[in-house]
Amino acid sequence: MPINITMPALSPTMEEGNLAKWLVKEGDKIKSGDVIAEIETDKATMEVEAVDEGTVAKIVVPAGTEGVKVNALIAVLAGEGEDVSAAASGAAAAPAAAAPAPKAETAPAHSAPAAQPAPVVPAALSTDGHRTFASPLARRLAKESGIDLTALVGSGPHGRVIKKDIEAAVAGTGVAKAAPAAAPAAQPAAAAQAAAAAALKGMSEDAVLKLFEPGSYELVPHDGMRKTIAKRLQESKQTVPHFYVTVDCELDALLALRTQLNDAAPKSKDGVAAYKLSVNDMVIKALALSLRDVPDANVSWTDNNMVKHKHADVGVAVSIPGGLITPIIRSAELKTLSAISNEMKDYGKRAKERKLKPEEYQGGTTAVSNMGMMGVKNFSAVINPPHATILAVGAGEQRVIVKKGEMAIATMMSVTLSTDHRCVDGALGAELLAAFKGYIENPMGMLV
Repeated sequence: MPINITMPALSPTMEEGNLAKWLVKEGDKIKSGDVIAEIETDKATMEVEAVDEGTVAKIVVPAGTEGVKVNALIAVLAGEGEDVSAAASGAAAAPAAAAPAPKAETAPAHSAPAAQPAPVVPAALSTDGHRTFASPLARRLAKESGIDLTALVGSGPHGRVIKKDIEAAVAGTGVAKAAPAAAPAAQPAAAAQAAAAAALKGMSEDAVLKLFEPGSYELVPHDGMRKTIAKRLQESKQTVPHFYVTVDCELDALLALRTQLNDAAPKSKDGVAAYKLSVNDMVIKALALSLRDVPDANVSWTDNNMVKHKHADVGVAVSIPGGLITPIIRSAELKTLSAISNEMKDYGKRAKERKLKPEEYQGGTTAVSNMGMMGVKNFSAVINPPHATILAVGAGEQRVIVKKGEMAIATMMSVTLSTDHRCVDGALGAELLAAFKGYIENPMGMLV
């Protein structure tokens, strides 16, 4: 019988992707493990391997198609000995049968698989004496956003209200229940919900465009990466109580050690050095060692538990066309400076080509955002959940400071630590920054 090839979920949070390129054509024979297509997610372009053997009978979704939902039918294989034309003719009816199951809300990687499709049964209003069914995540998000669950029609199995229903309500695009004639009391709640949604949504596009002269602008559609960045940063600022701690670090000893280490780097026959350390490489190492020394700051917040991490997995913000991505140096506290440096060079190159794998940029326990090379003196970065901290690094510059009661010139760098106040309070944040400052100003400690 025909074998359906569906849009794969290339990461736990992926909901759709762009089918960038087919590497096979109709009539080609493929076997398990063959690379058959390239899929673009919001962060990377990834190769898709065949799971089954057979002949490509029908390509359902052409190359270049954007916004293909996970589990949507993209191609049909004819199995061994099966008539290819018969398999292809059956592809027209296949999409309906292979339609994706309703998306479950995003959950941790250890959660149970998403539920299979089930009939959607609208839930009754609580004023009728019936319970409104909602997932725990939806209930929490509704409470945080001021959304009345009883006024929503759920899109989950059996009318269950799920995460995307809350997001739709906040955006003002959700489906509200029709209030019974005998229940006018539900109207104030619906009005409050609409007001809250309008406040969170902000000005509409039409309202914004009315402020400008016609013809004085052009509209550039948001791509997947920009939408994801906007969504995650908005969620971070709305749900994570940020606070900020800034210190100045003297860089002269670190710069001198960096020069020594680079000069001592082994060279190949072609004269290529085995490594070339940057200040950012040493910042990554210093932050990782600081989290090792202050383990109570190496945490993530959940509603029920404090997640205490055993290693410092440091994400590093890398600017790429259209946005940024944060590849992660795993167990950075255990790695040498040269290993960190070479790993970052590889990540940076592949990030700009959108060739990173999801496991290379998802997760992590903290992050570094360095704008020093752009001449920025000081800034505050937004935390990327589930991280509890992010370090914003400014430029190293010569400043006049006071040493032993006398003025002196030193190379100084300002850094600002943003922390999630739910799990890293002021004293703990200050302790972490003090440890970081100690490694930067006494960099030999990073080598022992």
